[in-house]
This record gives sequence, structure tokens and C-alpha cells, in this order.
Amino acid sequence: MRIGELASRSGVSVRSVRYYEEQGLLTSTRSPSGQRHYSDDEVERVAFIQALYAAGLSSRTIAELLPCVDAPSEENSDSALERMALERERLSAHIADLVQTRDTLDTLMSRARAHREQLVKATTKTTAAAG
Repeated sequence: MRIGELASRSGVSVRSVRYYEEQGLLTSTRSPSGQRHYSDDEVERVAFIQALYAAGLSSRTIAELLPCVDAPSEENSDSALERMALERERLSAHIADLVQTRDTLDTLMSRARAHREQLVKATTKTTAAAG
């Protein structure tokens, strides 16, 4: 199938398919005129790549995981699981950083609300005294 059909069948853009190929995640054969041709199996591979991206993995990490798909073995499976565990740790650390950042923002918002309340009280006293 040609690139447009692969994109359509897998629900991604033609640009994404080209990117996957540039990153070494997907391969095609070329016609004499240079058009890309893909097998039916590539639809499933694109879906798998999309799932890995949705899990927060980079194209570099995905490339490291693909030997598990391309050449299934106990060693490749162990390697893929180990790599995914490292990515999970990275994501967990990032989540912890985001939670801390959110908590800092919550503290600043609380201080801003308290300051605003003081301004409102001061304005109310000034208005009452002038009246």
C-alpha cells in the first residue's frame, strides 16, 4: 500500500508516517519512481508506535523497544521491560516535580487571596470613613 493509504488506515497523518520512517521506526520499499510502499503489517506497527508515544515515550526510546517486536526473544523482552521501567521512573519523577510546582502555585494563590482580602477591607474602611 502507498503512504496515503497507510496513513488513512492507521489514523495518522502522512507526515507522521514519514517521520516514523525518518526515525527508523517504520520501513518501506520504494517503487522505481521512488514512491513508498508498505505491507499490511505496517498498519499494526503504526498503531503500536502510537501507543508507545501515548505512553510518553520518545522516538529514540521507541526505537530501542522495537527489537522486542522485530525479533522476539526472552533477552529482547527483558531489555524492553527494563527500558520501560526506566521510562516509568522518569515519568514518576516528572509527575512529582509537577505536583511540587502546583503546590507552590497553590501557596502563592493563597497568599494573593489573603492580600486581596486585606485590600478589600482597607478600601471598605476608607470608604466608610469618608462617608
